[in-house]
Amino acid sequence: MRRPLVAGNWKMNGNLKSIHALVEELKRGIDQVGEVDVAVMPPFVYIPEVTRLLKDSRIAVGAQNMSRHAAGAFTGEVSGEMLKEFGCRYAIIGHSERRANYGETDEKAARKVVGVKERGLIPILCVGETLMEHERGNTYGVVKRQVDAVLDFFGVEMFRGTVIAYEPVWAIGTGKTATPEIAQSVHSFIRDRLAERNEAIANEVRIIYGGSVKASNAAALFAMPDIDGGLVGGASLDAREFLSICKAAAQ
Repeated sequence: MRRPLVAGNWKMNGNLKSIHALVEELKRGIDQVGEVDVAVMPPFVYIPEVTRLLKDSRIAVGAQNMSRHAAGAFTGEVSGEMLKEFGCRYAIIGHSERRANYGETDEKAARKVVGVKERGLIPILCVGETLMEHERGNTYGVVKRQVDAVLDFFGVEMFRGTVIAYEPVWAIGTGKTATPEIAQSVHSFIRDRLAERNEAIANEVRIIYGGSVKASNAAALFAMPDIDGGLVGGASLDAREFLSICKAAAQ
């Protein structure tokens, strides 16, 4: 049985005061959450402090992005070794905001997945369609292309231990959420796509949902058979809301 994962993507939010308060409240409440993996992804500059604050907690720390390069003349980039040195376990790859705002292609995301795994971290590969693609009925075509970038370049083995996050772009930060049935259909499609190459790996891979996940809709989403947790944006900045989402995943 796949163990659920709930990861909080803080994006470019917070300051030392607000992050201290958020982490302390998470630490107080995490013992009331059942069997679920929990992680938070702070902005790069706050990773050392969040790691320090969570030292004796079951809450893991991850990064919102990572360079595929180990070192070198890559101004503004952060390597996997740097992230590991400060206790990171996960790295988000190919988030829609990275694709749209910083020109990350499917191939770049695929190569980053490899880089994350080579550094001993767990990639969370984001896939999902825009509103225009959704309205044109091209959801499965877009998701297939994004998943196949890894499959075709590096093979299905690259998905062993990798997390996939289906995030319909039209639902990120908009308050709109794919219905549990719509989300399930895409998650099932992704798992079936992997199963065409290796059924065992497909059954092991955790596929989580992102896109306006809230305490009010989490239970219905996580009740779907192929939804293994959530990648949570805005709601992860509210400790009570985020803990409620974690509890829904555990149940």
